[in-house]
Amino acid sequence: MSTRQAERLPYNSQGVIVDLAEMIASRKQKPDLRKKVHEVPHKPGVYLMRDRFNRVIYVGKARDLRKRVSSYFLPSKLAQADLKTRAMLEATWDFETHVVRSEAESVLLEGKLIKEYRPRYNVSFRDDKHFLLVKVDLTEEWPRFRLTRLRKDDGARYFGPYAHAGALRQTLNFMRKKFGVLTFGRGAPTERELKSATYQVPMRLSEISAVQYRERVGQACEFLEGHSREMIATLEEEMRKAAEKQDFERAAELRNMIEDLRNTTRSTRRFTRGSLPRAVDPLAEVQTLGEVLQLPSSPRVMECFDISNISTTHVVASMVCFRNGVPDKNCYRRYRVRTVVGQDDFASMAEVVRRRYSRILLEAREANPDAAEFSQENPADALERRSTINYQPSTTFVRLPDLIIVDGGKGQLSAACRELQRLGLHDLPIVGLAKEHEEIYRPGWALPLRLPQDSGALHLLQRIRDEAHRFANAYHRLLLRKRIEESILDDCPGVSQHRKNLLLREFGSVKRLRRASVAEIAATEGIGPKLAGEVHRFLQRH
Repeated sequence: MSTRQAERLPYNSQGVIVDLAEMIASRKQKPDLRKKVHEVPHKPGVYLMRDRFNRVIYVGKARDLRKRVSSYFLPSKLAQADLKTRAMLEATWDFETHVVRSEAESVLLEGKLIKEYRPRYNVSFRDDKHFLLVKVDLTEEWPRFRLTRLRKDDGARYFGPYAHAGALRQTLNFMRKKFGVLTFGRGAPTERELKSATYQVPMRLSEISAVQYRERVGQACEFLEGHSREMIATLEEEMRKAAEKQDFERAAELRNMIEDLRNTTRSTRRFTRGSLPRAVDPLAEVQTLGEVLQLPSSPRVMECFDISNISTTHVVASMVCFRNGVPDKNCYRRYRVRTVVGQDDFASMAEVVRRRYSRILLEAREANPDAAEFSQENPADALERRSTINYQPSTTFVRLPDLIIVDGGKGQLSAACRELQRLGLHDLPIVGLAKEHEEIYRPGWALPLRLPQDSGALHLLQRIRDEAHRFANAYHRLLLRKRIEESILDDCPGVSQHRKNLLLREFGSVKRLRRASVAEIAATEGIGPKLAGEVHRFLQRH
């Protein structure tokens, strides 16, 4: 190759000749990732940023993946970011997310991926440092529980890894007092340890044999394996009694201890090469959910209801729709509960379910009144038949969902089922998802269904339930904010409740009323020019 020919070849920033694939990739148009963000769940996990050559350039963890990832693509984020973050965002052409079961698991997975990919924009975890493990060598005469960072094939038992080092150390302190086991150090107990009251459970180390001590070690090992529910329940009862006696310092100490024990003994997966949690696959999750619930077909259209009654001022509800496992926001609905006094989730759920599906059936009858007058056909079958026969490209038919989900347990599910039966929709599949233990309640089943935490079907149910909760709370906040804005008129001289209602009915909101001129306000029925001027001046000052 001549010197002149070599000068024509493209080089990258490192002075290396760029190959054909890299040249083609460099000419691609950068995709807009803001739409993809809406598919990310509100769950803990890790996210990987990739460049235009599909190389991982950054790995991060998040308690809420949707919030964290979406924050990167806000215009304000790029404007306020430091040089490193700005360069990373400009180089990002795609991202992927991996959901885990807890925040601790996200820390472990983040460290594992950074060590594997060594992304250019990551600093932490790029060295050889590992998470802490607990090691106990049962071949020793007096086994001790020690901290280590490397797992060796030496016959010893290892527990972990643990993402919370502080919680782990506090747990070892608890084990010393509760089980009377030795921690740190090596060999037989020292003279000081033999006499110490710390190891008196119920006898000191000096009063027991090595065989008796090994029984304590066995109990401590079971505790680290996760058999800690009864012990934590005992501590919770002790915390409650301390609070009743107003010994708040002791109650706070017990609360922190309980949290440390839960962080340490909670079941946590070990992530090895090739064991990445799978990314969200909506269609696969829909199919799995149909199989788990034993539905006649996959629930491609699902509607979920949630009640928001943070206060009795406004009790509202939401209905969100998922189609093929992803949100269909055009079909979202929100409701102000009308017939229920006070906070009654069961009655509120019954009202919104009745309003939703009675409206669908009414619209279907109005579209075909002759067929509906003397028909004995099941309403769900009739609606499906009419939408199929009368389908035209320009006409949109509202169809019944393949699955209804209510946020709540037996009470909410029973209330919704009664309304469906009154409407003749006996066969419409419906389940309730109780949040505390993520239990699935089904009509006619005495016991709830519990799915594994890593089940795609459960993740799909949680995603639609969380979206319904978010939508309901957003509507609740909107009404509260509107009520606060409207209350400013109560302080305006000369504006009675009747005149306030007239103004709000005419202009729709205080914000629009504030932009109106004196003449426009005076044109409202029941509002004269003098009062209009006072209202205008009052709103400009406030």
